[in-house]
Amino acid sequence: MKVFLCLGFLLCFYLGSEAKVLSRCELKKILKKAGLDGYRGYSAANWMCLAYHVSNYNTTAVNNNGPSRDYGIFQINSQLWCNDGKTLGAVNACQINCQSLLNDDINDDIECSKRVVRDPNGISAWDAWKYNCKGRDLSHFLTGC
Repeated sequence: MKVFLCLGFLLCFYLGSEAKVLSRCELKKILKKAGLDGYRGYSAANWMCLAYHVSNYNTTAVNNNGPSRDYGIFQINSQLWCNDGKTLGAVNACQINCQSLLNDDINDDIECSKRVVRDPNGISAWDAWKYNCKGRDLSHFLTGC
């Protein structure tokens, strides 16, 4: 019995080490380093606002939208952008496994997000950005960083 408890504890520790909720300033630094600040005309504040409203900066966020799911800090959708092996008719335009978007290394999330904004809808592909960030003063996302 003790062996199972120890294994359970270690498994929880391992799974917990993969999850991370980033701070605003930490995310800003990562976005700048990865070249997302200003990419296709969208400032770091726009990306931070998006991430706040879709995942609350949680790198392991998953939302089930019925026939498809959204993954990671930017909530990349399995219908168009990633492959989760569950979504029928998925396109996988980012050529990425959705599960790889669920860790504390968000470089693949950023690369896929760049692919999303290269489409005609740009960052408006995310409804959360349209309804919560578009046309608003987003300076508070950068304050203190």
